[in-house]
Amino acid sequence: MSSHRRPIQPFPSLSLIFLIFSVLALSAKAQDGDTYDCHVTLNGITYDLTALEGEHTVQRTRETPPSKMVDSVRFDLCGELKQQKDVAESDQCPAGTRACLTKINQRDGQADRIVAVIPLGQTSDKREISSLSSPEGISITFDGPSYPPSADNSIPQSFNMALLCAKETSNITFVSYEAGQLRLDWSAPAGCSHTGDETPPNNDDEVKKPSDGETSIGSGIGWFFLAMLICLTVYFALGAYYNYSTYGATGADLIPHRDFWREVPYMLRDVVSHLCSAVRPKHSSRGGYIAV
Repeated sequence: MSSHRRPIQPFPSLSLIFLIFSVLALSAKAQDGDTYDCHVTLNGITYDLTALEGEHTVQRTRETPPSKMVDSVRFDLCGELKQQKDVAESDQCPAGTRACLTKINQRDGQADRIVAVIPLGQTSDKREISSLSSPEGISITFDGPSYPPSADNSIPQSFNMALLCAKETSNITFVSYEAGQLRLDWSAPAGCSHTGDETPPNNDDEVKKPSDGETSIGSGIGWFFLAMLICLTVYFALGAYYNYSTYGATGADLIPHRDFWREVPYMLRDVVSHLCSAVRPKHSSRGGYIAV
């Protein structure tokens, strides 16, 4: 009775190498995809906006007798807005929103009525940042979806913040809301530019935060080790599967290139021993008395 044995094929090294490079590429892409962290660099000039992080609210009131309209804007320059627990989900902007406009109708003797909830800017949409020369500052624009949704007369929305350089932080000014674009002005030290050798202006009670360069270096090292861990995991998983499906291996025999990994501790020991002997001071063997 003849037995049929599966032909032994070489370890799929090319496929493994391709997979490793794919993982590294995806990791690099994920790192580059989130470059806006409230540290802005324009033409070699940096702006640190972390002092302004968190949710902020600004309102304007328009008289529309016999009632009045209140336009309330919630925004976060450094992150996405959190859902409000005491407000119905239908009366809030969807997840991923950075700036949300809520139109409220108020009338004496009646409860406030929300008539429109408009997402002005979202993380997933386009973002533009540019410098301002007179007065000094930067302009930050977040694009949002069209409103009303699924309507023939829908208008693309956007949120624009003119962050102006000032020694002290002022109140936020509601400039306008026209043709789907909402504009705000805000004067603060964060709007002042500084080079890499200068210390950014901040308040006395601010906690010192790492610079943009330190953040980038730390993030790069973290992504490197994460990619290496993923590559090693994929390597051992594919190697174990190959040994099992081809040779029917079990236990320690599943480890790919097992003989090599067995020698790794001895190789490391030899390297350490060689380094220690290289830095250890050499003594002459001719000192002292010689027995005759």
